Amino acid sequence: MNAPDQWLLPDVQAITDRRNIYINQVGVKSLVHPVRIEGADGRVVATVANVDMTVGLPPEVKGTHMSRFVEVLQQHEDALNAAGFAGLLARMIKRLDADTGMIEMRFPYFISKRAPVSGVSSLLDYKVMLRGERMATGTVFTTQVSAPATSLCPCSKEISEYGAHNQRSHITITVEADETLTIEEIAGIAEQEASCEVYGLLKRPDEKYVTERAYDNPKFVEDLVRDIALRLDADGRVRSYKVEAENFESIHNHSAYALVERVK
Repeated sequence: MNAPDQWLLPDVQAITDRRNIYINQVGVKSLVHPVRIEGADGRVVATVANVDMTVGLPPEVKGTHMSRFVEVLQQHEDALNAAGFAGLLARMIKRLDADTGMIEMRFPYFISKRAPVSGVSSLLDYKVMLRGERMATGTVFTTQVSAPATSLCPCSKEISEYGAHNQRSHITITVEADETLTIEEIAGIAEQEASCEVYGLLKRPDEKYVTERAYDNPKFVEDLVRDIALRLDADGRVRSYKVEAENFESIHNHSAYALVERVK
């Protein structure tokens, strides 16, 4: 087959479909792709994202062009920030000749932290989701950050003659903001409102500090989500939010869970 003949192949996706059913979302899911994320102070974090990309399909069109989603993603070479993610969504919708569309990326994000006493540095991983969706009513961008933390039970501390049981918590904050709210800022809110932060590397003086810090700052799972909600209520950049906390209990074989959700 010579080169000109290749362009004469039929485009089955573009033929007319007579069932007259609009498809809300069609595209690719679980596409694994390397990405670079621009974080606070312009630092760039390289990671690997699990990506979903979809568009709305008019009722008269038989199918979308799946390869174009991959093309759009691979053509984006710059580190992603808020403006870059919005541009990526716009280019995908234009390339697919669509009116609506959605991109969702899920990836681990690493932040360098210093231990509270020794100052030794280590990386801590956070689970992050970036989502942008253009609908008939407008475009919405949300950022979700899941941060590990420590919580210590106020009841256990109150009723015990010595000691108190604690647990590792997963705090997940999902926000829609008018202005840029960085991954580091969202993670920081979660950590600051926990009984104590967790770190990738601790020396003995650090271990003493985090143990005593948690003991002096006991919080129920309800306290975690309420205190974070107050922080987000006071932040004028935040339009809506959802705060979830799951405490992996050390004295039970189940988790404690709480959720606060609000549109401001």
